[in-house]
Formats: sequence, C-alpha cells, structure tokens
Amino acid sequence: MQDLSERTERPRLSLPRALLHLEGAALLLLATGAYFRLGHPWWLFLLLLLAPDLSLLGYAAGPRVGAMAYNVVHTMVGPLLLLAAGWWLGAGTAVAVALVWLAHIGMDRMVGYGLKYPDEAKSSHFSRV
Repeated sequence: MQDLSERTERPRLSLPRALLHLEGAALLLLATGAYFRLGHPWWLFLLLLLAPDLSLLGYAAGPRVGAMAYNVVHTMVGPLLLLAAGWWLGAGTAVAVALVWLAHIGMDRMVGYGLKYPDEAKSSHFSRV
C-alpha cells in the first residue's frame, strides 16, 4: 500500500498524461487554424483567448464554487454547442468565439491545466492521471 506522501506527489509523465497534453495541443492548433482560415480578426482572437480564465474569480466564493465555475467554462460542451449553432445559423461571430474558446481549452490542456476538483484549485484531472 502507498503511503500518503507517494499519493500526493506530482505524477510522472505517463502515456495517458502525455496523450492529454497532445490532445490539447491538437485542439489548440486546429481551433486556431480554423479561426484564421475563416478570416476572423487577430485582435479578437487575442482579446478573447484568456477570457475563459475569468471563471477563476469563482474561487473567491470558495473552492467548490470556483471548481464548478472553472469546469463549466473549461469543458468542450459549451464551445462545441456554440460552434454548431453558429455554423448552422450562419453566425460568424458565434463561430469565432467558439473557436477561440476551444483554442483556450486546448492551450490549457497542452500545458497541463485540467478540470478542477473542489478540494483545491491545484487539484485537477491531470494531477490524478
């Protein structure tokens, strides 16, 4: 049986962990490429790229609220629904926002920021892989 100190150490790079980083890099590259291929402005991309991190303000209300706010904004469900709706309705701005949002999520995953557990801000699905 592992002692507590072994379980709380940062895990070494494992195949699942490496795949999550690679998946994030692929999402970042594809979303960014699609954004610019569709002709959206660079200034909007830069303006929106870090906007999802405003959800971290939820941590001011405590770790449970903070984790919930962060996770709602950092799952791909929202931007994929927005992308589909924007594409279907021909709403270019919605498509642009969704692609930047996906790029942000990809960037976070690429560098190792994952969905949060409510015990503390640094506890994420990456730390448990």
